[in-house]
Amino acid sequence: MLAQSVTAQSRPDSFADLAEKFSPAVVNITTSTVVSRGTGPSPVVPEGSPFEDFFREFRDRSGNGDRPRRTSALGSGFVISEDGYIVTNNHVIESADEIIIEFYEGGELEAKVIGTDPKTDIALLKVEAKTPLAYVSFGDSDTARVGDWVMAMGNPLGQGFSVSAGIVSARNRALSGTYDDYIQTDAAINRGNSGGPLFNMNGEVVGVNTAILSPNGGSIGIGFSMASNVVTRVVDQLREFGETRRGWLGVRIQDVTDDVAEAIGLEKASGALVTDVPEGPAAEAGMLAGDVILSFDGKEVADTRELVRRVGNAEVGKTVRIVVFRDGGTQTLKVTLGRREVAEGAVPVAQPNGDADQGMVEKTVLGLTLVPLDDELREQLNLADNAAGLVVRDIDELSEAYEKGLRAGDLITEAGQQKLTGISDLEDRIVEAREAGRKSLLLLVRRDGEPRFVALSLEEAPDAE
Repeated sequence: MLAQSVTAQSRPDSFADLAEKFSPAVVNITTSTVVSRGTGPSPVVPEGSPFEDFFREFRDRSGNGDRPRRTSALGSGFVISEDGYIVTNNHVIESADEIIIEFYEGGELEAKVIGTDPKTDIALLKVEAKTPLAYVSFGDSDTARVGDWVMAMGNPLGQGFSVSAGIVSARNRALSGTYDDYIQTDAAINRGNSGGPLFNMNGEVVGVNTAILSPNGGSIGIGFSMASNVVTRVVDQLREFGETRRGWLGVRIQDVTDDVAEAIGLEKASGALVTDVPEGPAAEAGMLAGDVILSFDGKEVADTRELVRRVGNAEVGKTVRIVVFRDGGTQTLKVTLGRREVAEGAVPVAQPNGDADQGMVEKTVLGLTLVPLDDELREQLNLADNAAGLVVRDIDELSEAYEKGLRAGDLITEAGQQKLTGISDLEDRIVEAREAGRKSLLLLVRRDGEPRFVALSLEEAPDAE
């Protein structure tokens, strides 16, 4: 009974005081954009049809053909400083020609864009006001617990200022972005709420309302707010530089699965497996494809998502210590981080060429019908002249390899973390793995230039045919 009493007392009697105190800092955002009429769909009418004249007259009446027209959109935002900085979603103001801020207590001001970050869907705006503006402060989203009360404010469906309340339903949700860290809430969020704040019961902003999960476009109690600890870092950089400046390691990575861990002799399936090392900081520090990153800048790495976030949050130009698992042991590398925005177009290091098996046409191994890469196949697969490896000519659809996503046309460049130039190399790697007591063999597979590691079981696999 005592526990129930304490729980009941912790539930707020009303959200009215919070809503009254902080609503002046929440704004409605109206954007307008000029678009060409020719960009929309139009009915296709066969020439000579009796409806041809009707549709021609309809188009003429509805806007003089392809004459440009102005469209508007609605969203939400909130003021974070008395001198007029405003946070909203990037998708609210993207491509807008004009941005108008409407304040809760009346009045409108035109805003200019200070900077945007599409990766986290955050934008920073600025208005020039004659008097100091009411504003709100960010809180620590890491302290938000599942079950905590939260309150959302914004402009749902263009109906004007509105408040909704609920709880934190889940934490650390990832939707589609590289740096996603969403708070899931059942506080009602609808179209037009985008860019509005999610408050905790101390009146601190712990999230920026960004997306809803809905089959019909309306709230079904599953909304997502970008965590404030992500937003504050982005906003600080946009405010200082007008752009983001994220750290860049210079690797392609994938999660370590149980079978991959077993194949390389790693005790537990954790860390980030390096699949490729383009020219950049990691390559200069000696990192290799096949390394597993266990620790970054003194902190353990659980998976690829965690590594990406830590690297992105690190200071550009900082030298960090990275512990990698390689050849059954660990090594420590010192890497000076680059800037991701500058390096987005980095080209992966080309695979060195080797001598392919001569006279070997094809062979079936582990359910894969393989042929050595030659000039004709390089041209067919649009590969570099110095690319090397084994091409999957065919695949047994009942095999483990097929279940794990391998397909005809894939290029296998490594087995057991060693380069392949011919089928005999693969057979040797299978023998070595079995002699070492391994239950699986790690393959590096490339498709359309994108690498990934796949571990295939050797326990029930027959010897190479």
